[in-house]
Amino acid sequence: MRILLTNDDGIHAPGLRALREALATLGEVQVVAPAAEQSGVALSITYLHPLTAREELKDGGHYGWAVAGSPADCVKLGVLKFCKGRPDLIVSGINSGANVGINVLYSGTVAGAIEGAFFGIPSFAVSHAMDNPPDYARAARIACGLIPELMKQPHIPGTLWNINVPRNQPGWPLGVRLASMGVKRYAELIEERVDPRGRPYFWSGIDAREDRNMDTGTDLRELGDGYVTVTPLRFDLTHHDRLGTLRANGLTLELPQ
Repeated sequence: MRILLTNDDGIHAPGLRALREALATLGEVQVVAPAAEQSGVALSITYLHPLTAREELKDGGHYGWAVAGSPADCVKLGVLKFCKGRPDLIVSGINSGANVGINVLYSGTVAGAIEGAFFGIPSFAVSHAMDNPPDYARAARIACGLIPELMKQPHIPGTLWNINVPRNQPGWPLGVRLASMGVKRYAELIEERVDPRGRPYFWSGIDAREDRNMDTGTDLRELGDGYVTVTPLRFDLTHHDRLGTLRANGLTLELPQ
């Protein structure tokens, strides 16, 4: 099996290294990852200037390709240029930190898997929640145990899988749960500070003290309770039920004069 591996933490991230080693038990792995961290870039792509890439070596042999671009750029280059044949599987991760709830929409890690799904290739995003020192090797083993099982399911074009491993804590994970994406907004805050020259600047963050009202069955709740979460996602954002209702109701719209 040919496997394309990317991430958004950069090609030298420990999570990617652990996942590369674990995925090697499933097939031939080609790493194409950002040269520098690209967290929070979502599905951005580079088109106003050329993309550059350099080969990375480890122990005197090929390790992967470092791309001066986003995870989506990396997947494009991997599929169209660097992989020896079309990949059978695309994996993005392991991200340092969970990608659940609305963070899925901002995540460069998930975006790498979305780009893979654009190509019609089975794609997975893998992330590890971190309140304690992470255990990337364990998270990689979990992911590489789940991926072959999920690939046995019928492949639906336009879909991908989002896997999150809970923080490293004794007795966790408690198991694996299929979960929906939590869509309630977090208790967010903007902290204003002043630099040494008297100019204001701002940090965006989340108030961890606030109750996030995590609904049962969502990735936020299940991950917080100690379970590995598996969420099927799709990149078609069309609200098909609403569209069908509007058409059934005979809504007509006139071009404004």
